[in-house]
Amino acid sequence: MAGFVLKNRRTTLERAEKFISAEYFTDINLRGRLFGACCPVESLSYFLTPSRILYENAVMQEFIPAKVGDSFGPTWWTSWFRVTLTIPKAWKGEEVHLVWESDGEALLWRNGIPVQGLTKEGEKISYVLTEKLTDEEPHSLELYVELACNGLFGAGQGSMISAPDPNRNFTLYKAELVVFNRDVHELLIDFEVLSDIAKHLGIENQHSYQALYTANKMVNACDVEDRSTFAEVHRLASDFLQQENGKSQHTVHAMGHCHIDTAWLWPYEETIRKCARSWVSVLRLMEKNPSFIFTCSQAQQLEWVKSWYPGLFTQIQEFAEKGQFVIVGGTWVEMDGNLPSGESMVRQFLQGQRFFQQEFGKQCCEFWLPDTFGYSAQLPQIMQGCGITRFLTQKLSWNLVNEFPHHTFFWEGIDGSRVLTHFPPGNSYEMKCKVEELLNTVKNNKDKGRVNDSAFLFGFGDGGGGPTQDMLDRLQRVQNTDGLPRVKQSSPETFFSILEADTTMLCTWVGELFLELHNGSYTSQAKIKKGNRKCECILHSVEVVSSLASVQKDTFEYPSSQLQHLWRLLLLNQFHDVLPGTCIQPVVEDAVKFYEEIQSNGNELLKEAIQCLLGGSEQETGKNIHVLNTLSWERTEVISMPRLEGDEVLALIKVPSVGFATVTKPLVPPHPVIVNSQGDGSVLMENGILKVAFDSSGRITSLSHLLYKRETIPDGCCGNQFVLFDDVPLYWDAWDVMDYHLETRKPVSQVVKSLEVVCPGGVRGSVRYSIRISDSSKIRQEIILDACCPYVKFKTEVEWHEAHKFLKVEFPTTVHSLNATYEIQFGHLQRPTHRNTSWDWARFEVWGHKWADLSEHGFGVAILNDCKYGYSVHRNIMTLSLLRAPKAPDATADMDHHQFTYAIMPHAGSFQEANVIQFAYNINYPLHIVPAEPSVSASSFWSAFSIQSPAVVLETIKQAEDRQNALVARLYESHGSTVVTWLHTSLPVKQAIWCDLLEQPMTTKPLSITDFQIQLSFTPFQIRSLLLTF
Repeated sequence: MAGFVLKNRRTTLERAEKFISAEYFTDINLRGRLFGACCPVESLSYFLTPSRILYENAVMQEFIPAKVGDSFGPTWWTSWFRVTLTIPKAWKGEEVHLVWESDGEALLWRNGIPVQGLTKEGEKISYVLTEKLTDEEPHSLELYVELACNGLFGAGQGSMISAPDPNRNFTLYKAELVVFNRDVHELLIDFEVLSDIAKHLGIENQHSYQALYTANKMVNACDVEDRSTFAEVHRLASDFLQQENGKSQHTVHAMGHCHIDTAWLWPYEETIRKCARSWVSVLRLMEKNPSFIFTCSQAQQLEWVKSWYPGLFTQIQEFAEKGQFVIVGGTWVEMDGNLPSGESMVRQFLQGQRFFQQEFGKQCCEFWLPDTFGYSAQLPQIMQGCGITRFLTQKLSWNLVNEFPHHTFFWEGIDGSRVLTHFPPGNSYEMKCKVEELLNTVKNNKDKGRVNDSAFLFGFGDGGGGPTQDMLDRLQRVQNTDGLPRVKQSSPETFFSILEADTTMLCTWVGELFLELHNGSYTSQAKIKKGNRKCECILHSVEVVSSLASVQKDTFEYPSSQLQHLWRLLLLNQFHDVLPGTCIQPVVEDAVKFYEEIQSNGNELLKEAIQCLLGGSEQETGKNIHVLNTLSWERTEVISMPRLEGDEVLALIKVPSVGFATVTKPLVPPHPVIVNSQGDGSVLMENGILKVAFDSSGRITSLSHLLYKRETIPDGCCGNQFVLFDDVPLYWDAWDVMDYHLETRKPVSQVVKSLEVVCPGGVRGSVRYSIRISDSSKIRQEIILDACCPYVKFKTEVEWHEAHKFLKVEFPTTVHSLNATYEIQFGHLQRPTHRNTSWDWARFEVWGHKWADLSEHGFGVAILNDCKYGYSVHRNIMTLSLLRAPKAPDATADMDHHQFTYAIMPHAGSFQEANVIQFAYNINYPLHIVPAEPSVSASSFWSAFSIQSPAVVLETIKQAEDRQNALVARLYESHGSTVVTWLHTSLPVKQAIWCDLLEQPMTTKPLSITDFQIQLSFTPFQIRSLLLTF
C-alpha cells in the first residue's frame, strides 16, 4: 500500500484541473479521450451568395469542391455546404457525431429540416448523428450546412464593438466524423464540478478540502487507457455530490436563456438566422432533457421564425404546450426602457401580448428586459395595465458608481403602481452553470433573510447560442449538494409564485431605475432619435384622423392592417441597441429605411383620411384652407397659408381640439411681433409676452417675461450658447459619456455669418446666423418669435463631421431650485440639480422626452424640443444634448447634415399652470393644412373631443382591436394631481366603458353619457383607456 502523501492544496487542485484540461497534456489526460476514432467526411462542396436565401433555393445551386482549411467570405455573405458522409460499419454500437468547427455561425440541415446550430463561440461544434449505431440505421447521409460569414458577435475589426471588417473571411477548421465517448464526457463533468467546489468554496470551508481530496482520489483511480476504471471514478464523485444540503439552504431557480439582440453588431436579417440556430439547438436539448425549461422573449423574433422556418415554429409551439419552451416578456421586442413614448410602450405590450395569445394561447405575466439601459418610472403602471405584475432584469448591476441595494423588491412607479421585481443576483443573463456562479448568486444576494430564492439564467447570449448539454449536466450534478445552494430547473411562473407567497419583508424602490452607465445613448445616432419621434407623431395623427373619418363617413375603411405593419416597424426599431444608437452602420441604414417607410406610407394614409373627413386636397387652388389639430386642446399658432400664386403667407389662426377649422381670414394678433436691429449687430424682438435680445452671434443676452416682469438670463451670461466637449469614454463608445467630459467644455464662438433679420415682424419675427464648430462642421440657425407664442424657437441645421466630440446648447437661468423636472412617458419626474451624493453625481447626463423644466415658486424656464432626449440641469444651467461623434460600433455615426428644433419658454407660475406640457406637444405635432374646395367661403370649426381640465391629455384615439364600430381613447393625468373632469364629444357615442391597455373591458358597467359629456376621474399620473362604441 502506498504511503500517505501530505497534500499541498495548490498542486493537488492543479493536478485535477490538468487532468481534464483541453490545453495541457491532452495526449495522456482524460480530455484527450473524449473523441475516439475519427474519419473525414466523404465529400465537401459549397457555393457562396451575398444574400440570405431559403434552403429550397440553396440546394438547387451549383456547388464546387471545398476542403477543410479553406476560408469563405466576405463578411455578411453566406456559404452553403453540401456534406456527404459514410459512417464506418466498424463503429457499430458507438455514439457518432459530426464535428463542424469554423469561426462563422452555422446551421445544419438534414432532410430539408434545420436540426442543429453549430457555433464554436457558443460551444456547439458537433451534431449527434446516432447515439448508438445499429446496422439498420442509414450509414450514408447527405447534409447541408448554412455558414454565415460572421461570428457570434459580428465581425468587429480589432475589437468586438469596433465597426465590422467588411472583407473578413471565415475558415472551416474541421469537418469530420468522430466516435463520441459518452462515459468520458460524464467523468469530465464530474471532475470539473469537484474541482470547482474545491477551488471556490475557499480554504476556510471544510467541504472545500473534502472536494479536493475526492478529486485527487478520482485521478488516482482513473486509468484513461482502461475504461473499466470509469465506474469507480464516477461512484466517488456521486457519493460526494449526493451529500445533501440542510433545509434552510438558498434555492437557485435555473432557467435556460438565450438573449438574442434583435440587431446590434449584425443586421436584422442575420438575427432571423440566429434565432433559428439557437432555438433548434434548444429543442434538441429538450428532447434529451425532459426537465429542461427554456425562457424566450420578443414576439418579433418568433414571428420571423414562423415566417422563415414554419416547421421549426411548429416544434416550438409543441414544446411550449409541454411547458418546456416558456414565452416571457409580453412585448414585441426587448425595447429601450427610456426613449420610446408612453404610447409606444403600450403598443409594445399590445402587439406582443396579442401575438403570444394568438400563437401560444396565453399571455405573459412577467416583463422580461434584462439588457436595457435603464427603466422608466412609468413602466410599473404600463405593465399592470397590460396584465403583468412581475419584472425581471439585471442591467443595474452594470452601474458605474452606486451599487443598487436590492435584488428582490417591489418597484413603484410615479402613479403608485407596484410590480414584484427580481434582479438575478448572479448579475448576468448568460450563466454557464459553473459552481462559482452558483456561489456568487448566494453571496451577492442583497435581500438575505427576506428572500431565500433567486433566478439563474443560463446559456450563451447577446449573439444567441443558448444553453449547452454541458451546462445541463453541471446542473444535474449539483441539485442538492452540501455546501452549494439547492438548484432546481424552474419556470418563471414557479419562481415568481414562490416569491409572491411571502412578500411581507420586501423593500420598495420608488421611481425610475436609472442605469449609471450608457447615458451617451440618449444622444448617439441623432437620425434614429429623430426618426423615432417623427414616426410616433405621424402614427398618432393617422390614427386620430382615421378614427374620426371611420365614425363620420360610412365609406371610410380604417387602415388596420397597414397601421399594424407600420407600428411593428416602429416597435422593431425601438429595440434596445437600435433606438439608443449603439449598433453598426447596416442596422442604422435599415432603421432609417423603416422610418422612411413609416413616414411615407403614414403620410399617404393621413392624406386619405383627411380627404375623406374634410374634402379638398393638396391640388385644390382655393384661397381658403382647412387646418386640422389632432391634439386635445385649442391651439393658436402661426402657419404658412398657400396662395393662388403658389407663394405662402404667414397667418395667425385658431384651431379647436381634436378637430378642424376652416380658415378664410386669419386672426389679427393682439400684439404684433416687433423686431429692431441695433447698430452693434444685435437684434431685439418682442411679442407682448416675451422680449428677447440677441448678440451678433445668435446668443441670448436678455430674455424677459413681460407679464411677470422677470429676466431669465443672468447678468454676464448668454443663453443659446453652443458648447463642445471632448467625448472619449473608457470603452463603450456609442454607449457612454463619462463625467470627466465636463472638464473639457469649449464654447463655440467663431461667427461665419452674423445675425440678420429674416422676418421683420407682424405675426412672426425671425433672425438667422451661422457659426463654425471646426473646419468641417458648422451650425446654421433661424431663431423665431411668433405672435401670441410664449417661447422662442430655434430651427437648427448642423453640418457635423467630428470625432469623439459632444455638442450641446446651454441656457443659464435666473431660477434657483433643488430639482428640475423632466417629461417621461405619460407624466414627469424630478431629478436633483445639485451633486450632494454619489447618486446625484451619477445623473450628470439624464434622459427626458419633449421638455424639461426648472422652476422656483411662481416662475420657471422650460426647454422644449422636437427630437432630442439627452439633458443636464446643474444648478441654474439648463443644457440640451444635441450631437455626439462616436466611432464604434458605427465609424460613420452622425456624420451628416442634421435638422432639429428646440425652444426656450420662460413662464409665470408652475409649468403646469403655464401649459408647458401642451406647448411641447405642439412643437412635435404640427397642424395639418389642407386647401379647401373653392365652394368653401365661410369660416367654421368642428371639434370631436375636448377635455375640461388641462391636467388631462387625450393621448390616443384609435380603432379598437377585434371590435366593430368601436374606438379606444387613451387619456392620462399629466400634472401629478387628482382631478375630476369632463370629456366632451360631438361623436355619436352609444356606450363608454373603461378598458385596460390591452383593450379588455375592466367592468360591465358603462359610464354615464350626459349631453355628449362623460365624467372622468384621475389620480396623479394615472393612465386610463375608454372603449367607445358607436
